[in-house]
Amino acid sequence: MLFKGSAPALITPFTQEGHIDEAAFCALIDHQIASGSSALVVLGTTGENATIAPIERTKLVTLSVEHVNRRVPLIVGTGNNSTEESIRFSVEASQLGADGLLIVGPYYNKPPQRGFQAHVEAIAHVTSCPIILYNVPSRTGFDATTECILELAHEVPSVIGVKEASGDLAKIADIIKGRPDGFAVYSGDDEWTLFFLALGGDGVISVVGNVLPGLMSHLVKLGLEGNIKEAADLHYSLLFAMRACFLDTNPIPVKAVLSRLGQALPYLRLPLVEMTKEQEEMVMSDFSDALQMERALHQNHLAHSYDSGTDS
Repeated sequence: MLFKGSAPALITPFTQEGHIDEAAFCALIDHQIASGSSALVVLGTTGENATIAPIERTKLVTLSVEHVNRRVPLIVGTGNNSTEESIRFSVEASQLGADGLLIVGPYYNKPPQRGFQAHVEAIAHVTSCPIILYNVPSRTGFDATTECILELAHEVPSVIGVKEASGDLAKIADIIKGRPDGFAVYSGDDEWTLFFLALGGDGVISVVGNVLPGLMSHLVKLGLEGNIKEAADLHYSLLFAMRACFLDTNPIPVKAVLSRLGQALPYLRLPLVEMTKEQEEMVMSDFSDALQMERALHQNHLAHSYDSGTDS
């Protein structure tokens, strides 16, 4: 496994002129690692990968690899609906130093299951970089079946995990039950994280973790340790914030929150647009309690680091 725990699918911050905000991106990386995130995902859905130009991809992956500097595993979203492009992006990310690749089900094409298998196999054939499948039918119009996922898990050595965002609890249970040793199953939806952990899953690739990295890391840690009751209590405390991330199309709400916190500017790439002020106030209200908990957790961490004589 590349990781067990919580890995935020990082936003891609932009300047007002539409360029990648490298300083803000590096600061986000440092904050995530300091807050306990187990891995980082760049160029996922939350990173607006569909509107990132190839030259920008190279720049962003290079910057990520250099700045993360092996502190945690770095996973790069390299899949799209073109197998040829997915291969090119995957080879480049691997050569630049990515620890893993996130391969989404091809969108718009709506391939048959054997087409998705062939798509993944073609990518795996040209690079040995570990692959995490990403099944998100609400975004792609394609839903990988349990049989398809498990066949890839058993037959393609470099396929080492899946980010499951179908919301199908029976499928999730069947994948966890039928997976080979070492194959990770991650929640692709923050609100489903607790269920994954209770069934024996390995963590979450998170949206809300952009804003609440410490709390999401703690929730997953509790679940992995078998403290389901405590994890459930924390889950309910974060529920409004988790749902607020989808009051508008992701990553619009989470970028609005990060902007209010001074961690990134709110700018997005068209066709995504900023929230209305009314929507933004609703989101901030839903995040209010969780943000106080995150600050308290951070302060406790700083106090513990100071008392023990370690760096924060």
